Amino acid sequence: MKGIYKYNTIDECNKEMGVETLHPLITIVDFSKLNHHGSLPEEYSYGFYTVFLKDTICGDMKYGRNYYDYQEGTLVFLAPHQIIKIENRQTHKPKGWALMFHPDLIRGTSLARSMKDYTFFSYEVYEALHLSEQERQTILECFKNIMSELKHSIDKHSQKLIVSNIELFLNYCTRYYDRQFITRSHVNNDILSRFENLINDYLKSGLSQSQGLPTVKYCADKLFLSSNYLGDLLKKETGKSAQEHIQLKLIEAAKEKMYEKDKSISQIAYELGFDYPQYFSRFFKKNTGMTPLEYRTSNTSLPS
Repeated sequence: MKGIYKYNTIDECNKEMGVETLHPLITIVDFSKLNHHGSLPEEYSYGFYTVFLKDTICGDMKYGRNYYDYQEGTLVFLAPHQIIKIENRQTHKPKGWALMFHPDLIRGTSLARSMKDYTFFSYEVYEALHLSEQERQTILECFKNIMSELKHSIDKHSQKLIVSNIELFLNYCTRYYDRQFITRSHVNNDILSRFENLINDYLKSGLSQSQGLPTVKYCADKLFLSSNYLGDLLKKETGKSAQEHIQLKLIEAAKEKMYEKDKSISQIAYELGFDYPQYFSRFFKKNTGMTPLEYRTSNTSLPS
């Protein structure tokens, strides 16, 4: 198939794979039991949440400009309408699972209100969750519990039980991502260092004056990470969000500039990337308890 193929419904995707639709809003797919492989288009998107548990390499997944090679025992999360591409698809029969559920399934539930907290759905594919064997078995148990409920006749309890099992699965994933951040602390420390250097360089180079305040997205792109992954990593490592780190760097740079006698408060604001001096003054006071003028007067005795 040419172009980006969009699967809008669970049933449409099930039919393409030859899988029976047990529920119109959710499916569990065991790839090892598919009768055929390779009929799916090379580039496509789903109109629903999708999680892949890959047990064997079956092709190179391209998400944006980056590749992910489907390493064994990993979980890949896709939010609705993300575009993925499969290249170099292998001909052998794949092994693994997929959980797909439509936003309508969880609408009006507590899970719908907390989905924004599962930020890994906005991670890049190459920021996948790598599982230990014990973790993998726990995930498979979650999938099997959901499948068991799907095979049960739909009744008034079905949605609540299915959604509860999905929420349990996602909470396990949150725990395992926390573990992954910890076990890769040496890599994370390097990212933290490069992140701080990026902000420093941005502010010293004059980019802030021409391009505005530094953003989390700018830094994440330079580090080849997604904004959410960078933010979660920093939060786990330091207790502060990426935005809080940027704000601290801005305050440090502002304080340094206060000692430059020939610069007014307004000029400092524009150099840091603020569109309006008043906004800079409010930002500075919120973070230091003093206005820029009060800080300059009490610390430098320099004219405003």
